[in-house]
Amino acid sequence: MLPNRNISAPLEPSVATIGFFDGVHCGHRFLIRQVRDEAVRRGMRSMLVTFTQHPARVLRPEAELHLLTTTDEKMRLLRETGIDDVQMLPFTPQLAALSARDFMERVLRDRFNVRVLVIGYDHRFGHNRAEGFEDYVKIGCEIGMDVVQARELDGGQHVSSSAIRRALAEGRVEDAAAMLGRPYSLGGTVVRGHHVGTDLGFPTANLRLDDPDKLVPMNGAYGVECAISMFNVQCSMFNVQCSMFNGMLNIGHRPTLDNGTDRSIEVHLFDFHEDIYEQHMEIHFLRFIRNEKKFDTVAELQKQLQADRDFCLNN
Repeated sequence: MLPNRNISAPLEPSVATIGFFDGVHCGHRFLIRQVRDEAVRRGMRSMLVTFTQHPARVLRPEAELHLLTTTDEKMRLLRETGIDDVQMLPFTPQLAALSARDFMERVLRDRFNVRVLVIGYDHRFGHNRAEGFEDYVKIGCEIGMDVVQARELDGGQHVSSSAIRRALAEGRVEDAAAMLGRPYSLGGTVVRGHHVGTDLGFPTANLRLDDPDKLVPMNGAYGVECAISMFNVQCSMFNVQCSMFNGMLNIGHRPTLDNGTDRSIEVHLFDFHEDIYEQHMEIHFLRFIRNEKKFDTVAELQKQLQADRDFCLNN
């Protein structure tokens, strides 16, 4: 059974594109600008069609997901592009089984009144992924839908969600930020840890992530900027006034302190002494400092932490 059309969907004809848009990166935004421009040129509304969950949840349920944005983050970023409408489809086995023709005719045309479909230069959809742009044009002609091929992002660098995931998995957060058009972020609630950082002179806030599927960058130390909400809600979602602080963050197993197999995310905020347990924090990754390392003594660890702090404050 296919999902019902959202009653808020516009009835007038639309220019649309489709995708999961994980990360809403520079390539996505370049495509969306083309959709908006085409809609203005044709005097229609602009629309994005995306999914409530990643297709891999249905197609490869055993696979681990490493997402760049939560659903709420993605929706906020998509709406910030100035698009007229964003439609969310549940990705179901029935939807995955549709041919490209059935999807274009029954979902895009009949359900969402899409009259012009803008296709990314490397995009494929429908159960037969061998079909490509020329096939979509032919189907469009038969069902009364114009199909337009989008231009590739200028500049020579291939920008994709996969490329951003690789950069983060290798600690290249500045490269990821260049492709995203903003620093990569993680959000979560500050929870109690072992207070070892306090004993070292570098008290830390331990983060419990909002979404376990959100990608966590490579283990190591990073320079970060943090937004803290004193109302325990996500700053970016509810226009809550948040305080911004600079700091340094460690991701890993704390080998010097024999933390075992537990992987922690803990941030030390510079010149900060307030109690923020159970408050919401959003961490923005600015730069990579160093790999995770086991030190022979706690004194060596303290010396390195001071060097990390100095590096962050001077860069």
